[in-house]
Amino acid sequence: RTAVLPLRLATVYLDDERVRLMLRARHEAFARRLTDLAAQVEWGVKIYVEAPAATERPEGPSTDAGLSPGRAYLSRRRAQRHAREDAYRDAEQAAERVEAAARAYAVERVQHRPQQGELARRPGENVINDAYLVPLRHAEDFRADVARAAEGLPGVRVEVTGPWAPYSFATPTEAEPLKKATP
Repeated sequence: RTAVLPLRLATVYLDDERVRLMLRARHEAFARRLTDLAAQVEWGVKIYVEAPAATERPEGPSTDAGLSPGRAYLSRRRAQRHAREDAYRDAEQAAERVEAAARAYAVERVQHRPQQGELARRPGENVINDAYLVPLRHAEDFRADVARAAEGLPGVRVEVTGPWAPYSFATPTEAEPLKKATP
């Protein structure tokens, strides 16, 4: 219901007085950032490539007829490689469409690393993992326009999540860690 400025993960202050000192020292930076984030929400946008698996046979009529087993295998592998290249090309096109749609609404963008391993449990390979700061009044238009970015692009999926509190945009740029206070 309001803008938040979370502290860095695992930030530890040994006592309340140190928290008060930090808040006083950064008051202006925090106040400016809270003003900037007022009436804004964060949307997460991920793009996934769902390229054919290496074991899948390409669709369509078989071109293997009359080929030796070795040539047929190479022909199938070539078709799979081309399908994979096409899917990544389509993902690039979806990324361009997302960026164009987002530009109409978003005031800031943060590019996070694509998710891998335990974080990437969804089908496909996460190739884009961005966050956009969008004025609340444009939130639903943003979501709808960005969600359509992969229409007509087989093997590409755009996932839009939110609206969230603007966590990716909360830390003021000048909010470096305070030096250890000497007693």
